[in-house]
Amino acid sequence: MSEKTPGFFGRLWRALRRPPAKTSLLTLILVIGIGGIVVWNVFYAALNATNREEFCIGCHEMRDNNYAEYKKTIHYSNRTGVRAICSDCHVPKEFGPKMLRKFRASKELWGKLTGSVDTPEKFEAKRFELAQHEWARMKANDSLECRNCHDFDSMSEEKQGKTRFNKHMKAKQDGQTCIDCHKGIAHKLPKEYHDPDEDE
Repeated sequence: MSEKTPGFFGRLWRALRRPPAKTSLLTLILVIGIGGIVVWNVFYAALNATNREEFCIGCHEMRDNNYAEYKKTIHYSNRTGVRAICSDCHVPKEFGPKMLRKFRASKELWGKLTGSVDTPEKFEAKRFELAQHEWARMKANDSLECRNCHDFDSMSEEKQGKTRFNKHMKAKQDGQTCIDCHKGIAHKLPKEYHDPDEDE
């Protein structure tokens, strides 16, 4: 009985396992190099696509809750016309921290699948917990995303006014970071939140 002739994938697998002796090292390097470039470009395109605002508000949980309230803030509409989108505040620009954030954010898919915040009532019930996670993340990275646009050393006393400027300089001197004072800057504060400054 004659052995069945392998199909395309069978021949390809055999060639990959035992490349023919006549295949030059240069050919193998070129194939691997071109394949690596293609894979990197696909990966990079996917990474950029997940940073777009359209992606962030692709589910109704974000579009109807966080995004709706963000549209009423100065980060959405202001006198200078500079808009900070979701990823500007929630995804670091540097590659290492960005990948770590993407990896951690993939856990949020579980919330989508289980419907943990799929109604406004469920979202409100979890708002404080979700906010605390985000505040802790931003505190731990020294409000890295905020500082992509805002920098203590670039602040103008003339444009901010003396009171605000002095508060910012004191925060810098005390080692505070943006999220210490600006928790409600782009989203509604949870009803459970208590501002410690109100006690002073």
